[in-house]
Amino acid sequence: MPAEVLAVLLLPAPDDVDDSQLRGAACVWCESSPLETETALDLGEQKTPTGETWFPRSCLRCAGAWAHHGLFDHAPTCEQCTDEASRCEIGLTLYRLIRQGRRP
Repeated sequence: MPAEVLAVLLLPAPDDVDDSQLRGAACVWCESSPLETETALDLGEQKTPTGETWFPRSCLRCAGAWAHHGLFDHAPTCEQCTDEASRCEIGLTLYRLIRQGRRP
């Protein structure tokens, strides 16, 4: 997932999550666990401020909800989104996450 999209999603700080969330076994936002490969969104390998590695993942519901909030914050201030939203990769990725989060 592009770093620009992760910045909009506002991942919690590594210090604010528990060990299962650091390992990607539980959703980084709602702590639902265990996450299954087919129903989890991999948010990519991340580094803590001290250089340690952590592996946040999310349930699709939370990813969609955070993407929805992020899109409302991103779109009004993005020139590309206001001109032609279909050309903004950040906006498109957030929109796709919203749709994934709404699937049963």
